[in-house]
Amino acid sequence: MYRLGIDLGGTNIVAGVVDENYKIIATAKRKTNCPRKAKEIIDDMAQAALEAIKKAGLEIKDIESAGVGSPGAINPVDRVVTYANNLGFKNVMLAKELKDATGIEFYLENDANAAAYGEYIAGAGKGAKNFIMITLGTGVGGGIIIDGKIYSGSNYAGGELGHTVISMDGEMCSCGRQGCWEAYASATALIRQTKQAMKKYSDSLMWSICNNDISAVNGLTAFDAMRKGDMAGKMVVDKYISYIAAGIINNINIFQPEILCIGGGVSKEGDNLIVPIEKYLKGENYARDLKKKTLIKAATLGNDAGIIGAAYIGDLYK
Repeated sequence: MYRLGIDLGGTNIVAGVVDENYKIIATAKRKTNCPRKAKEIIDDMAQAALEAIKKAGLEIKDIESAGVGSPGAINPVDRVVTYANNLGFKNVMLAKELKDATGIEFYLENDANAAAYGEYIAGAGKGAKNFIMITLGTGVGGGIIIDGKIYSGSNYAGGELGHTVISMDGEMCSCGRQGCWEAYASATALIRQTKQAMKKYSDSLMWSICNNDISAVNGLTAFDAMRKGDMAGKMVVDKYISYIAAGIINNINIFQPEILCIGGGVSKEGDNLIVPIEKYLKGENYARDLKKKTLIKAATLGNDAGIIGAAYIGDLYK
């Protein structure tokens, strides 16, 4: 039998058919086109789901179960999107409406949790019992797996790892607090830090890398400059990695998972990111003297993690 997963984002809707080996065999895509009515978005989700099934050469009866990874506050038991500000969803019975539109039983989870579950069952977390995934993107997302199950607290709002403070009275975060990890370790924060360094060091290679247009700075600019021997670029990267490490060590000291993986575009830096973080861990991990320690890895599934995790999320809630 096959599963169906939908990764619902603020920009794109991607549906994928997943086989028993966690391989995506067909996909279909639609634009989310926010803001618009929830029903219109759900109709496009249903169309994408049915198109992916058709492209896989299957029929609805071949789909054992399906799931959605959605932004926002999710109640996975009642299968309701309680609130998703970027979608304009409030108390949307997403799974029920998708079932009505397709005839397929749907389950529901937060998108970061779905991606973490995908990495857990088929990617960097495979074989672990306790696992954490950190995603460094526009914000800092995360998912916590304890004893094979997603941990989201008593009200399903837990696991907001990016909104733990690493600098009291520090940078303002979009959540309203100051000094959140997200305000220092997200790709958005890295871009801000890069621009600040460029303004300070007018001779930095970072200027030529972005064609002297500071608005063209992205998450790779400082890393690219560092690789070319630019000291300002290296300073940005070193400081940014120290921020990432601070939050990771906090999470390891709380949970001590077998594996913690890092996702998002920055994770593609591989050893340039992982090796320095491991050095911080050797000195600051509370369990540094124990034989068994958390393994730090880069995520392996990329954008597929959300689809695979969503496709199999029903196993947790059936």
